[in-house]
Amino acid sequence: MKILSIAAAAAIILAGCTSGGNFVSSPDGRLKINFGLNQAGEPMYSATLDNKTVIYPSKLGLELDGCNLKDGLRLISTAESGVTDNYSLKTGKQTDYQYCANEKIFNLLAQSGDTLGIAFRVSGDGFAFSYRINSLKGGQNVVNDEFSTFCFADSARAWLQIMAIAKTGWCYTNPSYEENYSQNVPVGTPCPWPSGWVYPALFQSNGAWVLVSETGLTTQYCGTRLTEIAGTPEYKVRFPMPQEVIDTATQDIRPVIEFPWQSPWRTVSVSANLKGIVESTIGTDLATPAVDGDYSWVKPGHASWSWAKLKDESVVYDVQKRFVDYAARMRWEYCLVDVNWDRNIGYEKIAALAKYAATKGVGLILWYNSSGDWNTTEYTPKSRLLTPELREAEFSRLEQMGIKGIKVDFFAGDGQPVMQYYRDIFTDAARHHLMVNCHGATLPRGWQRTYPNLVTMEAVKGFEYSTFTQEYQEMIPTQSCCWTFTRNVFDPMDFTPMSLAPIPGIERATTNAFELALPVLFLSGVQHFAETDDGMVTQPDYVVSLLQDFPTQWEKSVFIDGYPGKYFVAARKSGGKWYVAGINGEKTVRTLTLDLSEIGAATKAELFTDTDNKWQMAHSVVENPDLKVFEVTMQPNGGFVAVIE
Repeated sequence: MKILSIAAAAAIILAGCTSGGNFVSSPDGRLKINFGLNQAGEPMYSATLDNKTVIYPSKLGLELDGCNLKDGLRLISTAESGVTDNYSLKTGKQTDYQYCANEKIFNLLAQSGDTLGIAFRVSGDGFAFSYRINSLKGGQNVVNDEFSTFCFADSARAWLQIMAIAKTGWCYTNPSYEENYSQNVPVGTPCPWPSGWVYPALFQSNGAWVLVSETGLTTQYCGTRLTEIAGTPEYKVRFPMPQEVIDTATQDIRPVIEFPWQSPWRTVSVSANLKGIVESTIGTDLATPAVDGDYSWVKPGHASWSWAKLKDESVVYDVQKRFVDYAARMRWEYCLVDVNWDRNIGYEKIAALAKYAATKGVGLILWYNSSGDWNTTEYTPKSRLLTPELREAEFSRLEQMGIKGIKVDFFAGDGQPVMQYYRDIFTDAARHHLMVNCHGATLPRGWQRTYPNLVTMEAVKGFEYSTFTQEYQEMIPTQSCCWTFTRNVFDPMDFTPMSLAPIPGIERATTNAFELALPVLFLSGVQHFAETDDGMVTQPDYVVSLLQDFPTQWEKSVFIDGYPGKYFVAARKSGGKWYVAGINGEKTVRTLTLDLSEIGAATKAELFTDTDNKWQMAHSVVENPDLKVFEVTMQPNGGFVAVIE
């Protein structure tokens, strides 16, 4: 289908705007949003970076029951302000954050007499918008649809992850944000399934990079995703599938809202280069601040985990005791005990194991099956978190046993009732000093700021899939080099990285240096390592030593080089050291000359690099390295780590 060129469409729409001159710019003036109403009274916006259009005229608006807030609108007032914020996080690419933006709220009057506010915030790394409604007749309403769109250049390219169809797959556990990213596809490529594309979605449009996501999601809305508008380079926000609720017999996918109401923020990171995308913090800058409470007990760290390679049979007392000892030897803070621990070990012996682990300086994290009847999984403990009464009883018992955290699996999708369920788990767990990790789960959307005891979430096709099929094992390198530009930019990601020894029944595609780089590059509040105790004893002392002293938090991160799906290099600071790591997603040798001058002067660099044998690494120390011309070679599907002092 031949479509009207974007340039021509932009001219027509902007010429028809009835309220011109409504701009809001970033503090440095480079990024600018133009807001207006077209002749039909539909709210529209566009975005320019350095006077070059990156988001072409796109629509805004809502439809509520009995209330049209998408057309026939009239601009009645605006309100401008500057916004600043300073906050700290226990997980992520850095510890301390400073946010500075300009905000403008456009207040619109509907033909019904109701009002809609649309707020735009523009900062140096992007912009965001949200809807505000102070009141309507009655105290609540139902949102039938949201009409927010993002329109790109005709020639734009996209990196998109499909959402699985709800109530399909193994034991009907979909969707879980566990599909692969389609990479560098033409904008507007039809989604092969009717479920849409998930956030974050990356685009290259008119010479700029754009990352679209959402944050600030509360229990007053559902999680959303994108769907392409057929025959155009435009994407619309869409609601989940009808099955993505807890009780399909009684619950509607349309969100029920109460007034006053504010929607989640639709975030758009914008940059002339990939550095600006990877280093963007807009996803947490606009997240809801932490709920009141003392979170000093939340401790980021690392965990041993038997299930990754040894599966269900390993969840027995003797093996878990082995993995507690393994964590202690590696100076890791936690040991994750996975499925069926209640049947195979039992509460009494788990309490004894927790007591033993404490003498070793190790805390236990226990797995839970979240599900009621929305899927047919049989792993246990199951359905013990469904009500406030059940959670109170279970969490009180865990706190008395000295358990440090829970891993909750198999959620029902992105419907509003499921969002409430997440929030209830986070909140109730915090009262009992339990950290939370979610698997089979949605995208966090900045929740790690709102609920500091949420240390990580899966929402990625994790390592475990590479132990099931050789086909997925072969996809790990290129997908890893995509997640670093998309899924893991804002939110913690529990991929469960690092296999340094063989995987039973699978020929590993990556080198050991690639695997060693993943814990540096993948951000997670608790990093659950896939390698077993038996596998670790086969590694050289210099690898063991590195992992024994591995940082638990990063103070600062710097993007060095890379391209989505091809390769990725970043530097992360902890204490007086910088950890520089890279991975190669392609099947050819890649030699890079890196400029590391941004991290400052160095007296020593300890290097962990590829050899011709993917099971072996080279180890060396360079005194007084020249960081302006730092050369490194990565083998096919290889990588490196450099610890620089």
